[in-house]
Amino acid sequence: MGFYSGWLFPRLLDQVMRQQQMVPFRQRIGNAATGRVLDVGIGSGLNLPFYGEQAERIVGVDPSPELLRFAEERAGKTAIPVELLHGSGESLPIEDRSIDTAVVTFTLCTVDDAVTTLAEIRRVLRPGGRLLFAEHGRAPERGVALWQDRLTPIWRRLAGGCHLNRKPDDLIRSAGFAIDTLETGYLKGPRPMVFVYSGSARST
Repeated sequence: MGFYSGWLFPRLLDQVMRQQQMVPFRQRIGNAATGRVLDVGIGSGLNLPFYGEQAERIVGVDPSPELLRFAEERAGKTAIPVELLHGSGESLPIEDRSIDTAVVTFTLCTVDDAVTTLAEIRRVLRPGGRLLFAEHGRAPERGVALWQDRLTPIWRRLAGGCHLNRKPDDLIRSAGFAIDTLETGYLKGPRPMVFVYSGSARST
């Protein structure tokens, strides 16, 4: 692991993901998450301050040891028990049907295999469990989507594997989830990078 990917990029990512316009998504998810919560791609732990009393325990998984160190610092400031695990979304180190709520926030764009990651999330969710998500992805306007296709090969190298052109709602449905709520729209910033899908889904 090089200097950029192992040390510099985690710090840049932490700064970018602190944007104030992302806080409402974290608040909504934190207020809705209940029981044993799995935060896939927990990163530097920016969701942790928003989980409420209805969350009994947070299990955070991330492939970056450096980001997990940041998350450990934030975990020490929350009253909810937090367990941090080094691992990937494609092979979650979690037992079957043991999670009440799964969370993905700006994660499905970066995993190598989003379909496998979602299948793993479905595996670990208990019957009736929910998936809460806030993900950026493919824009509905053809011109913006074409730019996303053009930029993604370069952007992936600069941004930790991030795909600008994945469509989270289609990926979630293809993994066997039924979407209960879905909101979409642009955040502030370059349009190819800021079209967001947020909502909730349940396993069918």
